[in-house]
Amino acid sequence: MTIDTAILIVHAAATWFMTGLIWFVQIVHYPLFGSVGKSEFTTYEREHQRRTTLVVAPVMLIELATAATLCFRTTAADRTLALTGAALLAVIWASTWLLQVPLHNRLSTGYQPLLIRRLATSNWLRTAAWTARALITGALFTRAMP
Repeated sequence: MTIDTAILIVHAAATWFMTGLIWFVQIVHYPLFGSVGKSEFTTYEREHQRRTTLVVAPVMLIELATAATLCFRTTAADRTLALTGAALLAVIWASTWLLQVPLHNRLSTGYQPLLIRRLATSNWLRTAAWTARALITGALFTRAMP
């Protein structure tokens, strides 16, 4: 196995993990925010942020590093796919820091149904982008494997 193949395998694992996780969050987790209860919500939201960061931060950083590496180490034929995947990753990171993180921070001060709906609605952007990345990564993976 070459270093490039190893990078692609790690990248695919990170991307596919995050794709599955974002769908879980979108379909199960965020819709349940409204069921937590007003008196427990602040504690729940803060703990959600802490625990989620522990799970997603390392994987997102691995995905970012391997995506950047693939942009420079893929063949010319695959570079467009790698660059498209990297552009989608930029959308995901921008959405995370400009939309989801500020909404979570506001929600950590108390239960706000409108913000919960805004969080779930805005998260569709990341869900779609990660799904597209999973498909692109699958294409790269398929093309690279003998």
